[in-house]
Amino acid sequence: MTGLQDRLTPEQVEEFGRELDALRQRIVDDLGQEDVDYIHTVIKTQRGLEVAGRALLFAGFFPPAWLAGVGALSVAKILDNMEIGHNVMHGQYDWTRDPALSSQRFEWDTVAPAENWRHSHNYIHHTYTNIVDKDRDVGYGILRMDTAQKWHPYYLGNPVYATLLALFFQWGVMLHDLEVENVVKGERSWADNVPVLRRILRKAGRQVGKDYVLFPLLTGPLAPLTFLGNATANLTRNLWAFAIIFCGHFPADVESFSEEETASESRGQWYLRQILGSANISGGPLFHIMSGNLSHQIEHHLFPDIPARRYPQIAGEVRAICEKYGLPYHTGPLHRQLWSVAKKIVKLALPFPPSSPSPTTVEPDRQLRAA
Repeated sequence: MTGLQDRLTPEQVEEFGRELDALRQRIVDDLGQEDVDYIHTVIKTQRGLEVAGRALLFAGFFPPAWLAGVGALSVAKILDNMEIGHNVMHGQYDWTRDPALSSQRFEWDTVAPAENWRHSHNYIHHTYTNIVDKDRDVGYGILRMDTAQKWHPYYLGNPVYATLLALFFQWGVMLHDLEVENVVKGERSWADNVPVLRRILRKAGRQVGKDYVLFPLLTGPLAPLTFLGNATANLTRNLWAFAIIFCGHFPADVESFSEEETASESRGQWYLRQILGSANISGGPLFHIMSGNLSHQIEHHLFPDIPARRYPQIAGEVRAICEKYGLPYHTGPLHRQLWSVAKKIVKLALPFPPSSPSPTTVEPDRQLRAA
């Protein structure tokens, strides 16, 4: 935990919030056909890759064709989940009034039902980002990812649980919506899970039927190779999504918060928490697209309903605002962020917690740096 309220004076927080509001409004006012064309291009590319991947698996007896098919299908699933599904379901394109881009209608290529995801991710995670015991993404109910989580011998398995979660990430996301840890604590009943479970069973049944029954059978005697190809594509997507998502909130310098210090937040304080509780990943344009622009996690958490293609455009301004107010802007290459996350997972498995990052506090009469 860090001193959230000590970061800025009330006056600074108010001005900080106004600057970010103005930045957001400027982007909203500029949205138009270019944004629509972009997402349609990504969707067209994703569908083309999926068709190519499925088709190549019909020639799976030829190793290069099998590898190319798995590669194309892996990229298609990553694009569907990251740059398309996650962002569309955030309402980033609701302003277009296009039913195909509606956050309430879109369904993605993963076992987690979109309706469940919108509640657990869009509402709970984005509202209570990094608030321990409120944001269920802090540990996903199975990991110890913060020193504020009381240690228990169970957490000695932290590295094992994290590895399994990475391998079966889509299933972990699906089960996350059942809030089993809250059922165990008596804060939720199994009856509450009935509608959630029904959606899970329907969606998982369709996904399993598609990837592991229908398409393998369509390839006849090559069914085992197609089954393996689909499983490999799903595994690739799982590992990639896990890496990108965990690097967004769990590198060492990212901060967590208590319910007490976040009570009655103003808009500016909410912005402040999103910045302190998030981390970016540096990389090139293709990397950002493949990450769903979650490589700009800070910008995404500030403006989750702005088209993600805009995040690279505003990242420099967000960073400048952070520097102006003496705030950290966590970023680094994937290998460094992932290594930081891995070390945290191992360290927090033990009852001897690592030291927490110390916040940079300000005096009431602190002068803002020049923009």
